[in-house]
Amino acid sequence: MNTKLEIAFFIFLGVIILIEVIWIVKTEKRLKKFFLGKKAKDLEDTIFNLEKDIQKLKESKENTEKELIVINKKLKKSIQGLEVIRFNPFPDQGGNQSFAIGMMNEENNGVVISSLYSRERMSIFAKPIKNGNSEYELTNEEKDALKKASIK
Repeated sequence: MNTKLEIAFFIFLGVIILIEVIWIVKTEKRLKKFFLGKKAKDLEDTIFNLEKDIQKLKESKENTEKELIVINKKLKKSIQGLEVIRFNPFPDQGGNQSFAIGMMNEENNGVVISSLYSRERMSIFAKPIKNGNSEYELTNEEKDALKKASIK
């Protein structure tokens, strides 16, 4: 009985060894395919180059973020709202030759430029706007131009 048990044990061990040999052969084939034509030095260089590329990408990302902050600051100060209102301040003369131009940025700062036209002369006015208000008195047309030019 002992010999039958020993034979079964050796057969069992043989099967396990055979399975492990097959697994090792398959693993080596996969590794050879993965490292096809590459040496350890080549892999180290590849990993080192990838690390350098990742560092360059990080630096580029940081620079881009800084530039975006500067661009956004400039954009807030640029004219984003523009409106032209034409009107006739003198009903007994001509058509809508006078105008008011409102120009506003995102921070509600800007300028209103207006022109009053009559047969004898033409006058042009520029009034600075800070926080949506002017220290100079605004006409209804200038107020309308600023209201329509304001960024919501």
